[in-house]
Amino acid sequence: MLGLPDAATLFRLALLLSILVALVVVVALDRPRGRWGRTLRSRFVLGVPWGTLVSVALVLAVYLFVQGGWANWYRPVTIPFRAWSYVYPLGMAAAAFSHSGAGHLIGNLVGTLVLAPVAEYAWGHYPRTRGVQTFTAPLRNPYVRAVVVFPAAVVGAGLFTALFAIGPVIGFSGVVFAFAGFALVRYPIATVVAVTAGNALRTLYGALRQPTLSASAGPSYSSPWWADIAIQGHAIGLLGGFLLGVWLARARGDDRPSATRVAVGVALFGVAKSLWAVYWYRGGETYVLYRAAGVALVVSLATLVAATVATSDRPLLSTPDEPASVRAVPRWQVGATILLLCTAALAGPAVPVNLTTTASGDLPGGSDPIEVRGYEVTYAEDVPNGMVSVIDVEAFGETTQVNTSGVIVRNRERNIWMTAVSKGRLDFDGETSVLVGGPGWRETVHVQRRGWNAIGGGTVYKVSLAYGDRNVTAYTSPSVQADLVISGRNVSVEAAPEGFLINVSVGNRSDTTPIPAVNGTASAGGLDFINDGGQLYAASGATRVRVARQETYE
Repeated sequence: MLGLPDAATLFRLALLLSILVALVVVVALDRPRGRWGRTLRSRFVLGVPWGTLVSVALVLAVYLFVQGGWANWYRPVTIPFRAWSYVYPLGMAAAAFSHSGAGHLIGNLVGTLVLAPVAEYAWGHYPRTRGVQTFTAPLRNPYVRAVVVFPAAVVGAGLFTALFAIGPVIGFSGVVFAFAGFALVRYPIATVVAVTAGNALRTLYGALRQPTLSASAGPSYSSPWWADIAIQGHAIGLLGGFLLGVWLARARGDDRPSATRVAVGVALFGVAKSLWAVYWYRGGETYVLYRAAGVALVVSLATLVAATVATSDRPLLSTPDEPASVRAVPRWQVGATILLLCTAALAGPAVPVNLTTTASGDLPGGSDPIEVRGYEVTYAEDVPNGMVSVIDVEAFGETTQVNTSGVIVRNRERNIWMTAVSKGRLDFDGETSVLVGGPGWRETVHVQRRGWNAIGGGTVYKVSLAYGDRNVTAYTSPSVQADLVISGRNVSVEAAPEGFLINVSVGNRSDTTPIPAVNGTASAGGLDFINDGGQLYAASGATRVRVARQETYE
């Protein structure tokens, strides 16, 4: 006997049925009679955006087979596939097509599926330059343009965003922004609609994957959402798309949208995609957001792009007294030149940053690091961040010289230096793991923090790293003293490689003993200590007070 579907399945079926009914009703009311298909076939071979599909397949293949996502969908290898340095070609070549996880991948693939077809439609599989005939040359062959030229341009855009992005970026989003920039020049409002469609697709994906969701209030650890945006990489992708779109439209003599449509389209896109989120990292997991300045930049960019697209080809100056070279410059080229200079200004700082190499010498920290096939993993606190420019630049009270704390990963051959897990994250979780590897292999280093909170005196803790049969204590914090005196005695808690110690001091004398196991007892300096389920009590005669408690994690 067959049982009824569960509630989640029924919700999914209801959602799919509602979408099907909506499509049927819209088609019945609009009665396109093949009009939609004819519109698509006017630009696409068989009405299909083949270049978009090939590009999506390429990105998906990198995730599945290069990063190991096929066997580990939610946790691919990421560290070696970031754009670390020009002296590490693999990272530079793979960064734009790799992703940090399944959610990151799905977000960029959805963005590609809604924005790339608009850009591909604007370009077209059939050449549109006046007087040019199809199939007369390889670049005029619709099939070559669809499955070779457009994907090749996508690869080129990916390499451009990786080469000129600041820091070890990863992800296809720079190319997605290039699609948007290219499409906004020709179809600004359609591009904004496509962004909305992308949000709808992501919502649909989430609803199908998890039809119902229960949540409750509780502690969490996260950085500000805007601090996770690669704003510089997105910006150079968008500007590069603008420049290509303007060049193509002018070269082909395409009809151009009005300045109003372009300005509104660019401004709405910039706000919707958080291009205004200009921020700075101060170190110590502290960030500052320049929101007003960011919004002003988006508005200025929209104005500049609108002026560049809508301005005529008339000479810049008509005064005969000016040199002929100045009078011959078309007005739109002024805006294009400013866009080019803006792109260079954003991309230029990446060159010295990405030319740096990993410094020689020992890693910071008090112990030998865990070594895994060229990777070194350790833990340290308040040490110079190896991925910040060695040239200190100060502006508006901020500086490029910042310190970092957490689990550090270095690979000299690959020119990698990163804080893989921040101190704050490890404080919150207590345990985590660091995934290192390369094409075709992956290894995991386990990280554990354990500590005790002295009442009124702070926290003492140690961090251990484990890989294979090796387990090392990578860091021990200074001892802490409880803020109380028992029978004239001070009680401190110390971290040791083997565990934690109780130190009882009277004047110049002290006595130590390991913290007893749960429900165990120990004695030191004339005091008895009881571990009552992670709560450490000190007893002297009839007096019993809590002196420390074991650190807990979420």
